[in-house]
Amino acid sequence: MKDQKKAVFFALGAVACWSTVASAFKLSLNYFSPAQLLLIATLTSVLLMLGILSFQGKLKYLLPTFGKRPYFFLLAGFMNPALYYLVLFQAYDRLPAQQAQTLNYTWAITLTLLAVPFLGQRIRRQDWLAIILGYFGALVIATKGDLLSLNFDDPTGVALALLSTVIWAGYWILNTRNSSDPIISLALSFILAFPMILLATAIWSDFQMTAWQGWLGAIYVGIFEMGIAFVMWLMAMRYAENTARISNLIFISPFASLIFLRFLVGEQIYAATLVGLVMIVIALLIQQIKKSTP
Repeated sequence: MKDQKKAVFFALGAVACWSTVASAFKLSLNYFSPAQLLLIATLTSVLLMLGILSFQGKLKYLLPTFGKRPYFFLLAGFMNPALYYLVLFQAYDRLPAQQAQTLNYTWAITLTLLAVPFLGQRIRRQDWLAIILGYFGALVIATKGDLLSLNFDDPTGVALALLSTVIWAGYWILNTRNSSDPIISLALSFILAFPMILLATAIWSDFQMTAWQGWLGAIYVGIFEMGIAFVMWLMAMRYAENTARISNLIFISPFASLIFLRFLVGEQIYAATLVGLVMIVIALLIQQIKKSTP
């Protein structure tokens, strides 16, 4: 049954989760390496999703679902969480969280570009406007507003943040070919990714994870970023009478996140970050307007 009030409740819950995770990423990376953070967060998320599936009586469908498309779920797990979060956490490790987070919001614009070769979609004039505005906003953020000098504090960090958008957009393009239950699919992806992340931790980091602050942050990320937020957003979409109105609530998240970064992490918020973020949000809204036109 459709229920717009319930849809708004679940959507705001998801937005609240997403608004805090940039702070959780940055604080946790003071104690854990990117691979260590991802290892514990993924394990936490796997346990959470198995608990949800057990509650729903769907655990019995895990193996049959995997058996139908094993290579698909292996590739999905490699892309998300393994590769995506390793790249994203490296970006957060190198950049101020406000920059990494806001650059990552351009993934929907990246998706528009990747949909052309992989999904055969056309780019309309509205899309080109959104692409130009969105990436110009990203440039403002990356240079802290000093556009003429093109001086990047950490070019590698900026490149990693933008690369994460390519991986995330690619993951969603891959999932256009997936008709399985979304929570079962996500659980399979995370379960299959866990050995990959173990190997990445052994190669690029170690297992000396003694700081309780790192554990607390990683568990928080696993529960709220990778688990509950996803489930709440699915519930919001299920109950929504008007999905466009619900989808627009997501634009609260990056602005709320900056407030948390200021008071929890202590980052000074640059004027260029706010200007660039507004440009990116306007670009994303332009894309949404396009969807409602014939």
